[in-house]
Amino acid sequence: MIVKSDKDLTAAVLAAMEQTADPRLRQILVALARHLHEFVREVRLTEDEFRAATALLVKIGQQTTDSHNEMVLMAGSLGVSQLVCLLNNTSPEAPETTQNLLGPFWRMHTPRMQNGDSIVRSPTAGDTLFVKARVEDRQGRPIAGAEVDIWHSSPEGLYENEDPRQVSMNLRGQFVTDAEGRFWLRSVKPAGYSVPTRGVVGDLLKAQGRHSFRPAHMHALIAKPGYKTLVSQVYDGDDPRIESDVQFGVTKAVIGRYTRHDKPHPTTPDAGTPWYQLDYTYVMDAGESRLPRPPIK
Repeated sequence: MIVKSDKDLTAAVLAAMEQTADPRLRQILVALARHLHEFVREVRLTEDEFRAATALLVKIGQQTTDSHNEMVLMAGSLGVSQLVCLLNNTSPEAPETTQNLLGPFWRMHTPRMQNGDSIVRSPTAGDTLFVKARVEDRQGRPIAGAEVDIWHSSPEGLYENEDPRQVSMNLRGQFVTDAEGRFWLRSVKPAGYSVPTRGVVGDLLKAQGRHSFRPAHMHALIAKPGYKTLVSQVYDGDDPRIESDVQFGVTKAVIGRYTRHDKPHPTTPDAGTPWYQLDYTYVMDAGESRLPRPPIK
């Protein structure tokens, strides 16, 4: 087609996308082209703005490394990650889900541990946290033998791959649920933290006048054949930024109660005071057990 107008151009692009053989890929590409063209028309994107936008996309790629994923960070900061999560894990019959954001820091090959073990592997100052959790299906039945990856930031708000003072795999561990679907562990209470702001996402947040903080949370990735892999975060309901997460990740179902105790622990006196207790139930849906691609190495 010889393009005579902007409308002709869009029609030509949509016709090209329609030639895609795979039905699902065709649906996605046609919708993408249609919405992109309408977006450009709506804002009347200038040539300078277009060049700046393409440069930003290049910069996002350049800022993604083995230990940092700027694209995942951007998707979360735009609310796209959480939107995909909600669209794929809620329904009128099940409006709440413990499924949540994977985040940019999950790693594979987390060390296997016994229930009750501590995931603190290097000196990490902070209040002791005891976690007692249960994994069940939609009918409330326990799921035994599920593999549970746990990871979280330090009380200073840094994951071990960001902090040279922490040894590899500090505050990470893999557990297996018992016959009652339970797993339990010891750690230190995580803190809220700022997402990295040295890159494109930081510039976006600054331009919008938004803060860069996430409320304190603990990550979990739970897998067992016959169940859809559950990726979750449990947020501290007392965190001052629980209602303004920069990644838009907080829903009612994933707010936990990190209960403070000021008297010595009844069975573990070396826990010190104060210490915290988190009790939480994860709910898995039937489906395909498949691990996501790790966002970092």
